[in-house]
Amino acid sequence: MSETAPPAAPAAAAAPAPAAAAASAAEAAPPAAKLTNAQLKAQKKAEKAARREQSKASEPSVAAPAVNEKQSGGKQNKSKQDVPATSLASRPKKPAPTPAPAPKEPAGPVVPECFSHLPMAKKLTLSKTDRDVDPVVLALGQQMAAFTLKDNVTRLEATLIAFKKVIKEYESPPGHVFSRHFLPHVLNPQIDYLAECRPMCFAMGNAIRMLKSKIAKLELDQSDEASKEQLCDAIDLFIQERILYAEESIVTKAASIIADGETIFTYGHDTLVRKAFQRARAEGRNFEVAVLDDPYDRSGQELAKILRNDGIRVYYYPSLAGLNINLKRASKVLLGAEAMFANGSLYGPAGTCDIAIAANDADVAVIALLETVNIDRDRVSADSLTYNEIDLERCSAESLRLLFDATKDKYITSVVTESEEGNATASTSAMLPVLRRMDERTF
Repeated sequence: MSETAPPAAPAAAAAPAPAAAAASAAEAAPPAAKLTNAQLKAQKKAEKAARREQSKASEPSVAAPAVNEKQSGGKQNKSKQDVPATSLASRPKKPAPTPAPAPKEPAGPVVPECFSHLPMAKKLTLSKTDRDVDPVVLALGQQMAAFTLKDNVTRLEATLIAFKKVIKEYESPPGHVFSRHFLPHVLNPQIDYLAECRPMCFAMGNAIRMLKSKIAKLELDQSDEASKEQLCDAIDLFIQERILYAEESIVTKAASIIADGETIFTYGHDTLVRKAFQRARAEGRNFEVAVLDDPYDRSGQELAKILRNDGIRVYYYPSLAGLNINLKRASKVLLGAEAMFANGSLYGPAGTCDIAIAANDADVAVIALLETVNIDRDRVSADSLTYNEIDLERCSAESLRLLFDATKDKYITSVVTESEEGNATASTSAMLPVLRRMDERTF
């Protein structure tokens, strides 16, 4: 009987996982000696690797770019792990940081704090003006702000003429009296607008003060027509006496001071000084004029051209450089002025004080020409920082230019005014009594 072949050995099973193989080996193996620390550490490391491979096999396969450490040239951060692309796309994006707002630049010129009390001219737009401002006053304010009207007496006359037009066009509302309604509701808005465009000169302040005094004295039961006629006549009289007659009288007195062969120094271009030179030349006197000019204004160039065309020999100095040397040839100095304070200080264009001091050191007479309407009997000044005006075109946080300066009365030899009570060369201390007497005759 043939023997049956023994059954074939079963096929080799797949290699068990490292963890299972280790477990079966542990069961099959006979009890061994205690493992050392190094062996325990290697065993735990193998178990940990097996668990990691098992968890990777259970997750869906997602293609993630592998980073070659050798190509990147450095070690990768061990804390970073591969994140699925879907998870990255679903993350909310961080809002972009909002940039800090830029600091706002100041709308007008920057003035150092120590000069912040001094005013300057402003070019106002029509949208910023009061609706009650008359068109004539509106145009006048723009001309003053642009320095088209620069001379103080010219500004005064133009202001009074504009106010006269406002008075003529005014009609009192029903139930209102002219003297009580016109001043606060009509005249004051015009004054405020002009003062905002450019600080008022002393002459304008004196004239407005007198005009308000005249309005306050109007009768309550007086008709509008009578009130308007009375105010217009007062304005005409003021212009005639305090501006036109004053100019003629001062020019005549100043021309009589100029003698043949003299060399007269002046500063800038003042209307009264120019007309005094022209009057003296028309009367047949031969003399020379030296014009010292402001390097920032150059108004003396115009005066030099006018006098040269009138046949007067003129020396022109574009600045005050070498002032002490140039004044050695001067016979006297004629200066125009913006105003005069109650203490006798002369308020004039910047540079006037330098010339007066240098002339005083050279023993040269300094004569100022000034209308009495420009004298302020209430305010005093001992320096150029109490009352002044900042040049709008030359003002910054680092530097600025003042338009005027104050000259103490001790440097002024005499002042020529239109007053009949005073002489042609009255001292500054005699001006206030003269002004009081003139105010008694003026409205």
